[in-house]
Parts: sequence; structure tokens; C-alpha cells
Amino acid sequence: MKFQNTLSFARDMDAMDHLQPLREEFLFPQQNGKPFIYLCGNSLGLQPKSAREVLNKQLENWQNLAVEGWFEGETPWLYYHKALKKLMAPIVGAKAEEVCPMNTLTVNLHLLLVSFYRPDQKKYKIIMEAGAFPSDQYALESQVRFQGFDPAEAIVEIAPRAGEYTLRTEDIIKVIADNADQLALVLFGGINYFTGQWFDMEAITKAGHKAGAFVGFDLAHAAGNVPLKLHDWQVDFACWCTYKYQNSGPGGIGAIFVHENHFADQGMNRFAGWWGYQESIRFKMEKGFIPEAGADGWQISTAQIIPMALYQASLQIFEKAGFMGPLREKSLALTAYLRFVITEVNTALGHAQFQIITPENDGEHGAQLSIVAKGDARAIFNALVANNVLGDWREPNVIRFGPAPLYNSFGDIYHSGELLLQLCKEKAI
Repeated sequence: MKFQNTLSFARDMDAMDHLQPLREEFLFPQQNGKPFIYLCGNSLGLQPKSAREVLNKQLENWQNLAVEGWFEGETPWLYYHKALKKLMAPIVGAKAEEVCPMNTLTVNLHLLLVSFYRPDQKKYKIIMEAGAFPSDQYALESQVRFQGFDPAEAIVEIAPRAGEYTLRTEDIIKVIADNADQLALVLFGGINYFTGQWFDMEAITKAGHKAGAFVGFDLAHAAGNVPLKLHDWQVDFACWCTYKYQNSGPGGIGAIFVHENHFADQGMNRFAGWWGYQESIRFKMEKGFIPEAGADGWQISTAQIIPMALYQASLQIFEKAGFMGPLREKSLALTAYLRFVITEVNTALGHAQFQIITPENDGEHGAQLSIVAKGDARAIFNALVANNVLGDWREPNVIRFGPAPLYNSFGDIYHSGELLLQLCKEKAI
């Protein structure tokens, strides 16, 4: 498609977009009486208008049913998570029994590491990307120490080549192979939060398994963003938050994936709790933990009904969209148009004021462009926010724009580029 940096082109694209009506299902933040152009879905998704309705429904159940809400009502709380599982599975390419909404991201990562990081004196190393989100770094450091190893020796970080921002798949595969004899686990982000690079998860999984290691992913920036095939790729486990591209609200419910290959492993370690006990006999209150079948057996604590209700409001919009296929098609078009508009800004300025460090290849990025801004980058970002364009800032000089296909438009992209050019000219950059 031949893009044009004009308002009429952007409006024509929006008019042809069959997902455009879904934009009306979300609430946009306001400033000075005007809505923001919101390009920060990669950090916190917008509130669905239906969130208040589903929340009020559960508050009414609490009011009218009280403790009987666990067993009565349209969707008894005891089984509420099962309704979400059917909507979650298509988003990550899993079977419903392989996913479960529970806890929060880093809590879930620790719980899964209990099962999938099983080091011994020979195989104890973990491979991860350098510059992973700090929570993952801290979780792995603490797990390694808990197992009696030194993180400096046990954790192998793969960094980009000199002068590059992103990792090459061949380098990842080579490091995995080189450490095969001592490798226990490969743990990557599906998409790197800083650069927006989508890693070749299938290739990484195959390489990790060939080395005799488990392979897991933190999908915080990938779930609800890019099409995933966790089951088909034979990924061992994954966890993610749901408040970014999946719009479940600040601190929303987390989620896990465990491949069905591991369901029959009776010797697998896990931290157990009553809610993960076999559902059919849970209320017998007997000693001796018997896990519920599937990913549900990794639950520990009582289901979080209110956060799950908010998550369901967004999942129902994903269902209306047709899940990830149509969303990915629009996402690629939006991101390509944003890349084009940024290039047009550089051309109009007569120099490369903005450098996009997110890979251009469709298979290597999601709905995010990370942009290195020269000069006083923070001043540019602050001016964007002051003029109702809200992206995301990352030190030292990166502006992240995350155009979410559920609610962003081509008009959003055009107007953001127009403002960016205007601000740069005003500041004589």
C-alpha cells in the first residue's frame, strides 16, 4: 500500500476499517476538555465502557447473594474463571485447559519457576535477554539464589551486537547451543518492552528443547498484541499481565499457560493451595494435595472475581473483533503508517531527528514503535503530552508509541505526526 501523509488519506483508511466501530467501546482520558490521542496501550490499556457494567453486576451479586454467590447466580464465582479461559485461549494460541487467570504477573512467574526451574549441579543455568524487564531479572536472581547458585554464574544474558539495538535470532540459538550441557531453563520476554522486538519464540523453544531445557516466556507485551501459538510451538509455560493490550485495568488479573505435555507429570514441583486442589472433591477438606487438571492446578488462592470481571469486559471486545487475526491485520497497517509518518517528519526537518529502533520486519514487532529522539527528547515528549498526545517515555531518550488496533485510528497517527513536526520546528531542532 502506498501511504500518504494527509488527513484525507487517514480518514479514508478509517472509513474502510471494519474494526473502527470498536473504538466507541472505550473511554479516552481527557485534558482541557479534549480527549487524548492515546498511544500508550503497550503500558496500560484504555477502560472499556462495559467495565462499569460488569463490575456493577458482581457488586450486585455480592449485595444480593453474599456468600451464596460462589454457588448461585448467572455465573457462580466458583466457576467464573472458566468463562474467561475460553476467551483467553484464542489470544495466546492455547487450549482452554492450558490457561488460567490468576494472581499477578511476577507472582505467577515465581510459581511457574518452582515447577520449571529445577537445577542440579550439572544443569543449572538460565538464558534470558539482556535488558529484560526488571521484574524478570529480579525474579530470576532470587530464584537462582534460593536454589543455592550464584546469579552472576547461573544467569546468561544475551545482548545485541555492538552498535545494534535488537537481538539476532542466530545469536540467541548459538548461545543456547553453546550452554546446552549446563542449561536448565530459557526464559525470554515474548516482546522486549524497550525496543519492541518480537522474538522468534518458536525457534527459541526448539533450540531450548534441543538443549534439554525448559522454555518459558513473559508475554506482558505480547499477549493481546501479536498472534501467538503457544500450544503448537510446544512452549512449556508462559505468564502475562492483562492490563496492557488486554485492557483489564491497573494491576489487573494475571494469567498463566502450561502446556498439556506437563499435566501428567506427577513429580513436578509446585507450591500448592486449596484453590488448585481437585475441584470435584475440594470441599472434602482432606489432607494430601491433589491438583486440579490442567493449568487450574497451579492456582493457590481464591479466585479474584472483581479483577476477572474487568478482564472479561475486554475479552468480550476481543471476541467481537474476531480475536487476533483481524486485529493483527490492522495493527500491522497502523504501525507501518506510523513508521511512514515518522519518516516524513524526518524528511520535512531535513535530518534524522527520530530513529526507530523497533524492527521493521512484520514478524519481529507488534503494535509498538520505540523511537530514539535526538536533542532534548524529554522536552519533545512533554510537549506531546501537553498537546494531548500520550505515548510512553523510557530513559534516556526513547519515546514509545503503541497504537492499539482495538481503539486507535489512522487519524490518530496522522495528527500525532503533524504535532510532532510542529513541535520540532517550534523548538528549532
